[in-house]
Amino acid sequence: MASKITFSIGGIHPNDSKLARERAIEVLPLPEVVYVSMAQHLGAPAKPVVAVGDSVKTGQVIAEPGGFISAFVHSPVTGTVKSIGPRKDLAGNNVTHIEIVRTGEDEWAEGIDLSEDLVTAIPDDREAMLARIKACGVVGLGGATFPTHVKLNPGPAAKPECLILNGAECEPFLTSDYRILLEQTDKIVVGAAIMQKILGCRCVIGIEENKPEAIEAVKATVARLGYQNMVVQTLKKRYPQGGEKQLIDAVMRRQVKSGALPISVGAVVQNVATSLAVYDAVQKNRPLITNTLTVTGNCLPVEAQHNYLFRIGMPLSYIAAYAGGVPEGAAKIVSGGPMMGKAIANMDACTVKGSSSLLYLSEESTRRAPATNCIRCGRCASACPMGLEPFLLARLYRAGDNDGLEANAVQDCIECGCCLYSCPANIPLLDNIRQAKGQVMGIIRARAAAAKAAAEAAKK
Repeated sequence: MASKITFSIGGIHPNDSKLARERAIEVLPLPEVVYVSMAQHLGAPAKPVVAVGDSVKTGQVIAEPGGFISAFVHSPVTGTVKSIGPRKDLAGNNVTHIEIVRTGEDEWAEGIDLSEDLVTAIPDDREAMLARIKACGVVGLGGATFPTHVKLNPGPAAKPECLILNGAECEPFLTSDYRILLEQTDKIVVGAAIMQKILGCRCVIGIEENKPEAIEAVKATVARLGYQNMVVQTLKKRYPQGGEKQLIDAVMRRQVKSGALPISVGAVVQNVATSLAVYDAVQKNRPLITNTLTVTGNCLPVEAQHNYLFRIGMPLSYIAAYAGGVPEGAAKIVSGGPMMGKAIANMDACTVKGSSSLLYLSEESTRRAPATNCIRCGRCASACPMGLEPFLLARLYRAGDNDGLEANAVQDCIECGCCLYSCPANIPLLDNIRQAKGQVMGIIRARAAAAKAAAEAAKK
């Protein structure tokens, strides 16, 4: 393989702004009350298995999967269940939460290994490893939060050829993945070896070139631990290098067709934080109740940048206050990176498994310039990593042409924002395309449901 590789279609080069990269991970102290969401994974919300008044221990199951694509949820603290009911999430939507009032110090559930002894021997029982990953509530921590046990078990007809571990962290500002690559290197590599054994394929750990210390640390660990068919690959700094389909293109030189899954080309992609969670689950029976997030932004001084180890259920307002408060110059607070993150509508919302940042952005960096007429420059099409024509999709949306939108694959948009970033006319391309994608996906789902109902009726 080439020394540095990247994907073949589109992409942009924003300033990476990794302001917190040198800030070691700090452990956040526990708040007195946590609020644990039942909808912190892709798929069906979890179903509570505790009642008001119950005493719970740290790491104890408090909710079970609500469907095939769902995940267990565990208590992040030792305490008493005070309430179970709706509470506003990041977007201001009502979601069922379990409120737990902390009582004293942590008392962990039985069977959880809290020692820091590194366990490098990989178990032989594939099904037992998958069961442990499921029982510990592990989900993908690269953004989508898809239940990991489902992704690692694609079915007998599937033929995994390559596990790609995503260490790109291509979003500007975010540094939590970089810090765990440096501080938890051994565990991440062992976690990769566990997933590699479950899948029965080779493993490529991809890290962007702007993280040379992490690249060298992971290379040295892979060599020292001696796992076979595992390599570290340097990726060019290019956004959205960490996109699932873009990583597959870069590493395997294969394109995932419209509507298809990565396994269709023999690929399974997992994030480095997910690999750490897999290690904790399989080797330590430790459930996923912690993750790392970055408190950062262009209106914060360097000394106010942080990488924190948090537990799920912590109010964002609590974290912000601990970090020194919301800076006066913050015009917008974002969960995630500036390209694909979501503006936070409710600072009383709480951390979930996939939380990655509190990003403070200044008014200057968030103010949109007035939109002007399209000048037909084609920059949005050149930047699109999915090979779409954003200018056309936006025009079809404004014309209400859903058939045209579907024919031009609006459903393949990954909402990366490259088109909006590139447009010299400041046209709100992503806004239009996101709305269009929602409409078309609704039509596709309704059509599939109707076809399924018709097929079932024909059998009767």
